[in-house]
Amino acid sequence: MSVQYQAITWSRQKKVYDVLLASGAAGFLGLFVAAGAVTHPEATAETLLIRALGTCAFVMLHLILCIGPLCRLDKRFLPLLYNRRHMGVTMFLTAAAHGVFSIIQFHSSGDENPLVSLLSSNTRVNSLSAFPFQQLGLLALLILFLMAATSHDFWLHTLTPPVWKRLHMLVYAAYGLLVAHVAFGALQSAASVWPAVLTGAGLTIVAGLHLAAGIHERRRDSPLPARTHDGFVAACEFDAIPEGRATVAMIGAERVAIFKHEGKPYAISNVCAHQNGPLGEGRTIDGCVTCPWHGYQFRPDTGMSPPPFQDRVPAYRCRVDSGKVWVHPQPVRHDG
Repeated sequence: MSVQYQAITWSRQKKVYDVLLASGAAGFLGLFVAAGAVTHPEATAETLLIRALGTCAFVMLHLILCIGPLCRLDKRFLPLLYNRRHMGVTMFLTAAAHGVFSIIQFHSSGDENPLVSLLSSNTRVNSLSAFPFQQLGLLALLILFLMAATSHDFWLHTLTPPVWKRLHMLVYAAYGLLVAHVAFGALQSAASVWPAVLTGAGLTIVAGLHLAAGIHERRRDSPLPARTHDGFVAACEFDAIPEGRATVAMIGAERVAIFKHEGKPYAISNVCAHQNGPLGEGRTIDGCVTCPWHGYQFRPDTGMSPPPFQDRVPAYRCRVDSGKVWVHPQPVRHDG
């Protein structure tokens, strides 16, 4: 959380994350080029680098898309989520390098503008074997650029979280375009079946994890019993909530995080005002509910951030009766 936008400071966790990320990408590129030089001695260094950069970016995109559902299925993957935007920007830079080197090698030797050459050199959209796959990659790269350029919290605040979230959901469109880019491009000329097998395996893993996470979340959203005479809904057993932690329940059409803090129940929205993180998977620190994603904090009784911050999430009236926590589905308005 910050009162104003300023240069990002790297914590030890971010430094370790970024060192591992950079080392992993550099190691992948080095190994890919070395292996390619051995298995394809006829390939030029430029060609090997283009293939390495494209493959590295494609693998990183798969990892990025798998982190979200993995965290839904197992909280032990949460550390991978905290700085996922760093991986996204790294993936875009790698993909951009792949695109730039490809344009230089294949479209810069003539008199025509390289970008014009890329867009006009192949228009055979009616052919599966000769489909213009390069244009698909360019469109995907433009989407990834838009996401990388708006990854800072300044844009999250300026665009508002709902708009920012919809914008970054375009990653799935970019992924689909890149799968098609690979299928109509590299796989058409591959001498081995393994590139196709690995691409299909990656698609299956991404789709399977999202499906599993969706089923998991659907089960958590099972309807609660009918309301009592005064409008409250029986949400959970009070003794089942650990001190400083929460249970998430569907109250009406909303997920509500019910925390136990200093022996009392408090109910706030499960959706963090920062990046829609799951507040119910966090805990209370210094008397405030702390989001497990980026550390944003909210008072459990009002849903407001501690001064001087001005973020807030909806808060709900709740009480304990006969060992159960009862929550009213209408948020309470707090002005201070």
